[in-house]
Amino acid sequence: MGSPVVNGSCQPALTWFQTTVPPDAVAFRLNFFDCSMTDTPSHDALPLFPLELVLFPGSYLPLQIFEVRYLDMVNQCEKSGAPFGVVTLARGSEVRTAASDPAGGAGTHQEVFHPVGTLARITQLSRPQPGLIMINCIGAQRFEVTRPALLKHGLWVGHAEVLPDDQRVPIPEDLLPVASALTRVLDTLKAQGVTPEQMPIQPPYALHDCAWVANRWCDLLPMALAQKQRLMTLDNPLLRLELVSDLLERNGIAT
Repeated sequence: MGSPVVNGSCQPALTWFQTTVPPDAVAFRLNFFDCSMTDTPSHDALPLFPLELVLFPGSYLPLQIFEVRYLDMVNQCEKSGAPFGVVTLARGSEVRTAASDPAGGAGTHQEVFHPVGTLARITQLSRPQPGLIMINCIGAQRFEVTRPALLKHGLWVGHAEVLPDDQRVPIPEDLLPVASALTRVLDTLKAQGVTPEQMPIQPPYALHDCAWVANRWCDLLPMALAQKQRLMTLDNPLLRLELVSDLLERNGIAT
């Protein structure tokens, strides 16, 4: 998976927040970050990051952030240990430029995203230069967002109900070759000199678990976003793995 690049500005986030964020945004911000340190079943104002990808639980996601609406969000998530929500775009673009679409402009309103997404927790953060933040994230729980709202500075937030984790289901014997094929992929990448930090799949590995193996293949396989979204929202990990097995066969990947 490549690193999505988010457009933005070099204006310091704190100065920008103090001078341009309206009171309604402050209320959303405080509601979310005051409650997000605990494992709650819902988030009142989860900050949302619409992207042209599907994040699965356990997925590794590197991001480069330099769009103003996300700089403050990432800074606050780092300080509080809170997640943000990754949702998949159904229409619109993840990149917005000031020249073509000022904050809150028509282009932003054309962003349409799927209501079921995945919480992203920041595992590593660096600031190589002013106005640029590089983060590594890991997918956590799935959620369903209701009452999405677009703040005046262009950030989407929404009430989010956290969905149950996938049940831990051992891989049945007839699907063990799907896990073996994934192991071969990992071994091949290591043999080619891919460093642990560059691996598209990060530990801990759970090669005997239906959900984990299915999700990792969904990270790797080329397929339409709508198809990935449907697989991510399935609440039956065994069915997800069976469908992935069919996809491997169709793509000519030996299991």
